[in-house]
Amino acid sequence: MEHAILHDLPHGLTRVDVDYVRPGLAAGYVMAHNGRGAIIETGTRFSAPRFLDALDRAGVARENVDYIFITHVHLDHAGGAGALLESLPNAKLVVHPRGARHMIDPSKLIAGSIAVYGEEKYFALYGEIVPAPAERVIESADGMQLELAGRPLELLHVEGHAKHHYVVWDDESRGLFTGDAFGISYREFDHDGAAWIYPTTTPVQFDPDAAHAAIDRLADKDPQWLYLTHFDALAYRPEHRDALHAQLQRIVALCRNAPQAPGAERTAHLSEGMRALFLEFLERAGAGGHLDLTTKEALMAPDIVINVQGLEVWMDKLAAAKQ
Repeated sequence: MEHAILHDLPHGLTRVDVDYVRPGLAAGYVMAHNGRGAIIETGTRFSAPRFLDALDRAGVARENVDYIFITHVHLDHAGGAGALLESLPNAKLVVHPRGARHMIDPSKLIAGSIAVYGEEKYFALYGEIVPAPAERVIESADGMQLELAGRPLELLHVEGHAKHHYVVWDDESRGLFTGDAFGISYREFDHDGAAWIYPTTTPVQFDPDAAHAAIDRLADKDPQWLYLTHFDALAYRPEHRDALHAQLQRIVALCRNAPQAPGAERTAHLSEGMRALFLEFLERAGAGGHLDLTTKEALMAPDIVINVQGLEVWMDKLAAAKQ
């Protein structure tokens, strides 16, 4: 399935495929309104030229970009922020207060990512991270109201995926820029109008109770659109809330029934369990019917690995809290 690098959406929005890992996996958005611009989610520093192209396409001058929003500081969402600030002289970076220091001094983010990926893969994925000048950083607050040339935008702090996470509510489109707080939905699985949206449990701050609360808070906004980082704009349906809750409950049950001690046995149990659950969830959503099993599993495999890692971190935290 091919994905356009830039895809124009209603309400002055452009979806940008940031080409992280593979096409169709991660997105950012450009918002143009009355000659002013904003960027929501930046991808990596390698993504910056695509956002500049999107601004040119929307007719927004570089000096007329007011905001860069990053829902949280994970590098597939925020790694390109500093590079974009260099090209957008009047833009302010809006970041959660728990993440602001890491954008101003990204050394800990870099060290943590190198520890996970190794130096060679890290630089291939993210390149050099450009620090954000402190004077150009705005710390978000829950319920903060901002405007883009008169267009109201509201920031909502939500946990469950990360403690440094907010989402952006756009009044004009009745849309939520969800980051990783309201599931993941890859367009390759879309079939006959059905889409599969599922919760992410990636490390290191996954918290199912907070994730349930975030789902309800965001669904209560009664959005028309979900602007997903992973991936693309998805028309919201009330059943998305129910599906995310139900899937989270099943995933937590899998953890409760797994071996509790860290090790290969637990990892294997969770990995096979997540594979089976993902295939079941996909079928229940009515999606993926056009794909063979091998293709489905290949698309799911990277997410299964990282989601299992997050589940194991959460299980270990629970065990430590009981000691």
